[in-house]
Amino acid sequence: MSDIRVTDAIVVHGHEIDEQFVRASGPGGQNVNKVSTAVELRFDVWRSSLPPEVKQRLIAFAGKRVTSDGVLLIDSREHRTQSQNREAARARLVALLQQAAHRPKRRRPTKPRAGAREKRLASKKVRSAVKALRGRGRASED
Repeated sequence: MSDIRVTDAIVVHGHEIDEQFVRASGPGGQNVNKVSTAVELRFDVWRSSLPPEVKQRLIAFAGKRVTSDGVLLIDSREHRTQSQNREAARARLVALLQQAAHRPKRRRPTKPRAGAREKRLASKKVRSAVKALRGRGRASED
């Protein structure tokens, strides 16, 4: 198998990907019953050559598609040929890896400005006054 270039720094080697072909359901007539066209792509995240932070993000993004052993499963059965399903599964793997390779921006904690703080407190006082007017004297009128 050939290597897959994800980014300039990240390359997935062909031996890290395991593909199995299984019978698919759906369109195809008798061909569906005879030919194994669906692809089950397996990628062992923990044993791969990816950087550790990319492995962590990949497992977080993949969610249920990662087994408890750390193997990412991608299933492709939308096309009628093995080659098209293989390309679709590899494209999904690359998309996931590119998403995991992107380092999220660090959030800088900010403080509210003094004017915003005063405005918030003033609106709270107004709401408090409105609610205070609601309850007075109503119990004795009933």
